[in-house]
Amino acid sequence: MSTPETPEEPKSAADDAPAEGAQVSEAEAELAAQRLERERIERRKAERQGPITAGTALSGTAADLLAAVRAVESGEKPPATVFEEARPAPRRPAPEPARRAPVVSQGPAAPAEGTVGEVREVLAQGGAPAALAAPAASVLGEGAARVLRDDPWQLLRVPGVRPEQADGFARALLGGETGPADERRGRAVTVWLLEQAAPAGHTVLEMAALTEALGRQGVPAPEDAVRDAIAEGDVLVFQDGLGDDAGEDGGEAAESEEQPVQVLVGLERCALAEESLTDGLARLINSVPKQDGAGEDWERAAAAAEGSAGELIRAVAGHGLVLHTGGEAALAEPAALLDAAHAMGLRAWAATHGPVGRARFADRVDGPGVATVAGLLSGAEGPGRDPEGALALDLLVVLDAPQLDVETGALLTESLPDGARLVLSGDPGVLWSVGPGRVFADLLAVRACPQIASRRPDPGPLGELVSGIGVGELLQVEAPGKEVVIVPVRDAGEAVHRTVQLVVDSVPRAIGVPAEETQVITPGHGGAVGTRVLNAALKERLNPGPGRFGGFDPGDRVAYSPAHGRTLPGRVVGADDEGLRLDCAGERIVVPRERVEQSVRHGWALTAHQAVGSRWPAAVVVLPGDAVPALSRPWIYTAFSRADRHLSVVHGVDQALPRAVAEVTAKPRTTRLPVLLAPQLPTTPA
Repeated sequence: MSTPETPEEPKSAADDAPAEGAQVSEAEAELAAQRLERERIERRKAERQGPITAGTALSGTAADLLAAVRAVESGEKPPATVFEEARPAPRRPAPEPARRAPVVSQGPAAPAEGTVGEVREVLAQGGAPAALAAPAASVLGEGAARVLRDDPWQLLRVPGVRPEQADGFARALLGGETGPADERRGRAVTVWLLEQAAPAGHTVLEMAALTEALGRQGVPAPEDAVRDAIAEGDVLVFQDGLGDDAGEDGGEAAESEEQPVQVLVGLERCALAEESLTDGLARLINSVPKQDGAGEDWERAAAAAEGSAGELIRAVAGHGLVLHTGGEAALAEPAALLDAAHAMGLRAWAATHGPVGRARFADRVDGPGVATVAGLLSGAEGPGRDPEGALALDLLVVLDAPQLDVETGALLTESLPDGARLVLSGDPGVLWSVGPGRVFADLLAVRACPQIASRRPDPGPLGELVSGIGVGELLQVEAPGKEVVIVPVRDAGEAVHRTVQLVVDSVPRAIGVPAEETQVITPGHGGAVGTRVLNAALKERLNPGPGRFGGFDPGDRVAYSPAHGRTLPGRVVGADDEGLRLDCAGERIVVPRERVEQSVRHGWALTAHQAVGSRWPAAVVVLPGDAVPALSRPWIYTAFSRADRHLSVVHGVDQALPRAVAEVTAKPRTTRLPVLLAPQLPTTPA
């Protein structure tokens, strides 16, 4: 990294798809995607003919758990830090229609008022806030009041409710009839723990990890709690082989020994999504792509492309699934692929995870063919679907592939027609998805299909710095144009002061990047230098106002979350009786009054998870002293790589920064995709 500078002057820098052209509200698109998801799950349930587990004999607790599952088959939010850093509650991304006229974002359909009223009465009896009535009715359905009376711990299914709160509600409703050993509590906490694990990336948890977490939540008999949850059908259990380690010594002794297995427990929705994704990927890997272009046409296109772009085109010509890795500069290669496919008359589309990425990639390709993933799935963007319900395309390139979770990945692969090609392209160094799974990383590890690594590095000092971080080195880069500037700070107060100074004065004056094109990135929302504090300070300097509409004024930069785990940077353009009016990368959105507090934050400062998928001319990354526990190589790589021209680092973590780059890698996630995919791959001769 460059030498420290004074902060005052940085010296450089389906049938339900809408008709073509129809405007679709976000609520309608969301309901269409939810309907598709429900149909998919019901279809997967119907296909399950026998035990879902795989592996060899079990004994003890594992055998009891397996027996419980077979009996069922025969017919008979702790804080997220329990598993990972705090993240939003799990939810499949909502569709994101392509539109230019303002569309009211209404969210999921509201429950019946009568149901909400009944739930409100039960909550009052248990001393719970009336504000939980609507979300509880939405989650638990028409009979929500009866469900809560019979099992007060079902309140844990409402996002944001924690076990100690549900315990108090249960005591108020049931009096002396309840206690920590109540089996209803054990089942509910089991499900709650798995729900907390999903946004941390786990599709399943090892049995030992789950029972340990249950013990920390005061469940006296964790194994019994899991067994009860399985018997009730609340969760699923799996036994997966641990590989060929047992046979490494060779000989007949290894053959006579039982293969070691691990017992895993997961939510049905995650399990079905991961199985469905596996089936879809295997279909692509094992199929012969549609003969939609002569071999000489593909070869001609590959020869005309530069370097690894040609390798990518050749790989896609003969394979149904191809992985492509690289940074921002490497996006030129999938762009070249898309242009070549269009020239051959193929129905080729690229999909990004947000409108900012869509706009950036659209500038790289000739003509149309770029959508968002959610818009593509909902039918609001893209080519629509054929009579069989598959997407009407021959080639799909999914960008920012590390952001793909198993649920979205399953919907994508299920939607591809036979003979289509899928390219997953992204930078493997960035943070993984806010959601279950690590699809891109698992596929890279399995090596089940061609992998094309770009040889096109990001240029300049910023590219050199980020490339070094990717391999675990924090380099001292030469930055003659002051592309990288370090601003040392001693404490939180100074960090806030220097950050505001950089955004408002120093970067615009010295680098020529205005404040509205500079993004602040910090590790968390809370704390003395979190997004809340920084946004308040930046608003005061850049757009002071009374915040007449839910704390917002026209001109405020915001981060809009149409669904948990998705962030759209935008700006407030107005407010009226309908709601808060936003401009998000050219899309006009109206957020109703009742949804503003839960879905809109100020956006001058974001976390790295919110910023991934977007880039800005300048970025100011703030690392206060209390940020050390949150630092990791993927976090630093993601934050530093959000800058196109200039990066300022407000540095208050001393040697923790190079240590995190060198030693703190991505937190592990427990997934089953490699185990599920291996038996479906073609075998190769030894």
